[in-house]
Amino acid sequence: MFELLLIMLERLGLIVMLAFIATRLHFFKDMLIYPTQLSQRQQMKAILFFSVFGIIGTYSGVAFGSHNSELVVYFTELSEEEAIANFRVIGVVLAGLFGGYKVGIASGLIAGGHRMLLGGFTGFACGIATIFAGVISAYYAKRNPKATSQPRTIFLLGAFAETTQMALIVILAHPTTLAIELVKVIGVPMIVANGIGCMLFFLIIRNVQHTEQKLGALQAQKSLRIAKQTLAFLKDGLNHHSSAEVCTIIYNELKVAGVAMTDHHKILAHIGLASDHHKANLPIQTQITWEAIRRKEMVIANDKSIHCNESNCPLGAAVIAPLFIRNEVAGTLKFYFHSEKEITPLETEMLAGLTNLLSSQLELAEADRSYQLAKEAEINALQAQISPHFLFNTLNTVISLIRMNPNKARQMLHHLSLFLRQNVTSTTTNLHSIEDELNHVKSYLSIEETRFEDRFTITYDIDSSCLLTKIPPLTLQPIVENSVKHGFKDKEGDCYLRISIKDQGKTVQLTVSDNGKGFAMIEKNWLGKKIAEETTGTGIGLFNINKRLQMQFGEKASLQINSDVHQGTTIAFTIPKKKERD
Repeated sequence: MFELLLIMLERLGLIVMLAFIATRLHFFKDMLIYPTQLSQRQQMKAILFFSVFGIIGTYSGVAFGSHNSELVVYFTELSEEEAIANFRVIGVVLAGLFGGYKVGIASGLIAGGHRMLLGGFTGFACGIATIFAGVISAYYAKRNPKATSQPRTIFLLGAFAETTQMALIVILAHPTTLAIELVKVIGVPMIVANGIGCMLFFLIIRNVQHTEQKLGALQAQKSLRIAKQTLAFLKDGLNHHSSAEVCTIIYNELKVAGVAMTDHHKILAHIGLASDHHKANLPIQTQITWEAIRRKEMVIANDKSIHCNESNCPLGAAVIAPLFIRNEVAGTLKFYFHSEKEITPLETEMLAGLTNLLSSQLELAEADRSYQLAKEAEINALQAQISPHFLFNTLNTVISLIRMNPNKARQMLHHLSLFLRQNVTSTTTNLHSIEDELNHVKSYLSIEETRFEDRFTITYDIDSSCLLTKIPPLTLQPIVENSVKHGFKDKEGDCYLRISIKDQGKTVQLTVSDNGKGFAMIEKNWLGKKIAEETTGTGIGLFNINKRLQMQFGEKASLQINSDVHQGTTIAFTIPKKKERD
């Protein structure tokens, strides 16, 4: 008995080999993940695999006669007095566990029928036991879905199937005395060996699965790490600089032989082997390759166009993946290898995922640029919304002064020209200095002072250190105009206006205060935040300013409005103290 157990345990190496073969078969991987969703073709493949598994288990067993204890290690057929200690049950039990009733019963019928044909006085009983093993394992797997993930359960199921076979041999084999003697000799070795075989097969499968999952996770982690590093560069789009940076990052992370990026017409960057020769020797993809790329397909191609002076550096194969922006091909990413053998399925899957991530980054960059263009267009539209009434009133005043006071009329026209020039300039620039904005305000107030002589008292409290700070055009001037136009509307004199620009370290606070008529709290709740429905006093000027400040600097730059009826109004806002280039 002990000698038989040792021989059978030695032959479990066959199970190891079959387990590794199984892990390479696509239908087997699908069966492990979706056992109840196998197609008819996949079921046929599973039946064939496990039937062959069972038949090999029969031939790998040990035959011996009933009247002597001599073991026959290799055999092709059995006499009526011979029996086999074998591993047939392992294949059938696994068929039922992983493939369900159809695969388990069919594999049991084929492997069991083969055993009956071999002969021997236990042939019929072993054949029936083999079919029963397929049924009971499928039944157990259906009642206990987690059975295929529990090594101990699989060991017990294999041992139970073999125990059942021993019982059927005693019941069905004749003569009974010989059957009982046989079971005494082979019972324990076969129960232990088949239980261990089932569990060993499962452990190997699970280990390979976990290894592949771990590799997949590492590849995904690497792809995400690359995507994180490339984000800062691809936000500028696909150009020579961004492509060079991206290729360098990919080359360092993936350790491939070379990396190149192209657009439709030219190579933008090439890092790695033969990079010094890429301009002359690395052609853009062939027409066939481009057709595949337009279909969003990854291409694996031999590339004979790159050669190095060193004998160990020719590049023999490349993976060419498309880069997309809004479903349109924007370019390609090429990964070079020394040999096509280096391009594994896991590698191509990872490269496909990485390329999709980079394409998404390019799309985000394109969307961001579109947003910025729309934002600039909206700002320009807001800046262009200037009331024509001021222009008409000023021209009427100039007409009146031409005869009475030509010098004043000339000065007023000069200030008007400066004012209008600034308005025109404001539609073509996003930012200008506070000094430019202040000059614009002074031009406007000079015109108003000429129109309403001795009506205003204007004071300036300006920190010169703030004058170079950038501000959106037509920001301060409309607030001043709002005070003159609405705050002083019913005042004939004593109109006081104060403009303050104060340095607060990292920020600059701009304030316009007047002693005009002010307004009620109900107006303060919407002023600068929306446009009122009334035809007059809609607050569109303050709304436009507030909107532009928020778009340029964020919510912290919003207008702060304080006002009381007949007490005047103070409007202030704070912007970052930055001296950006125009």
